[in-house]
Amino acid sequence: MAAESRFAAVVLAGGRARRLGGADKPSILIGGRSLLASVAGAATAAGAARVIVVGPPRPRLLTGLAGRVPVEFTQEAQAGGGPVPALRAGLDLVGEPWVLLLAADLPFLSEPVLRALRAAADPAAAAGAVLVDSGGRPQWLTSFWRSADLRAALGRYDGTSLHGLFTALDPVLTALEPVPGDPPCLLDCDTPEDIVTATNWATHPPQSHPS
Repeated sequence: MAAESRFAAVVLAGGRARRLGGADKPSILIGGRSLLASVAGAATAAGAARVIVVGPPRPRLLTGLAGRVPVEFTQEAQAGGGPVPALRAGLDLVGEPWVLLLAADLPFLSEPVLRALRAAADPAAAAGAVLVDSGGRPQWLTSFWRSADLRAALGRYDGTSLHGLFTALDPVLTALEPVPGDPPCLLDCDTPEDIVTATNWATHPPQSHPS
């Protein structure tokens, strides 16, 4: 990979998971693999030079990735302070020109999805690209950014919302056509019902789901 195209993945894995009763969400197993391992694995398969996990150090959740790329853990000064402080903490460790920002609760992210997102971030013009869901809503925790632009934006931003931070950067909104029979790549595991849905997708053959 050319030096100017190298990217690190920053995975936010320190949320309070209130809708899951405070469970350690990144450690939840879907299809026999932790949510954190699924997300980090997709990032490394897509070409991330290294993975930076913002959250409590839990290397045991990533044992299947040992030796593939360097993995680092870090935390914001006040743990659980929200996604913007977590992003700042992760970005502090990024030396690569680009950064892939992901949530740690997306079990069906895949290499093709992340490569398509990477391709959508036009290196000549855009500050970044973000996946949008079927309703056209940006999913900020599946986004790809030029590191310098993101640092500059954080330097002048004193708010607490990712929407407020990223909207000003005018990213490329990237919609992907769903693949019939495949689980939705943006299915996040926020609630017990989400966990059941994801488990069903992971444990039943794709042909058992309506296209």
